[in-house]
Amino acid sequence: MYRIAPSILSANFAKLGEEITNVLDSGADIIHFDVMDNHYVPNLTIGPLVCEAIRPLTKATIDVHLMVEPVDRIVPDFAKAGANIISFHPEASNHIDRTIGLIKEQGCKAGLVFNPATPLSYLDHVLDKLDLVLIMSVNPGFGGQKFIPEALNKLTEVRKRIDASGKDILLEIDGGVKADNIAEIARAGADTFVAGSAIYGAGKDSDPHRYDTIIAAMRAELAKV
Repeated sequence: MYRIAPSILSANFAKLGEEITNVLDSGADIIHFDVMDNHYVPNLTIGPLVCEAIRPLTKATIDVHLMVEPVDRIVPDFAKAGANIISFHPEASNHIDRTIGLIKEQGCKAGLVFNPATPLSYLDHVLDKLDLVLIMSVNPGFGGQKFIPEALNKLTEVRKRIDASGKDILLEIDGGVKADNIAEIARAGADTFVAGSAIYGAGKDSDPHRYDTIIAAMRAELAKV
């Protein structure tokens, strides 16, 4: 099963609730929530109050990607705000195992995020505790960047590790995902696809829910895998 996870970072914030409702009604599976702190990454986005505001709009999974440092302080706030999955970068935690435990203690699923230059060796120690592995195919901080092809090799390696573990762990990709490369990314092992500008930038007034055409195009490409 493939999951499409639009990143609200690229949505129209003047009508965020409508954007979220439309993208889910168009066939998306997960709402991806990018949190940047102007410290770990050179940008500043949204916090727990926005997550709390959108939670009543949908029962869909809210997947919170924390690009913040330090990370532990903010985890309980997002759990309380309604997050289902909370993922973080190993560089942002002094004790990775402890942060994973904190996320789970708060009732959320835990994910670990790998930047293009972050080694996969962290998985040697914590894969059995994770619910999601997120491979960044751009350097984090800004939407609309181009896909870094080396991410395909990382996906393939992580897919091998997940399959060998026998555990139900999502393998997510984030950055430069579009309809014209989503099939190749799926073949490398991803099962969950974050797309921001590729979805929210392709809305059509003629579509019943604005994003039907673009999400259908992604589904059609995934059906070829």
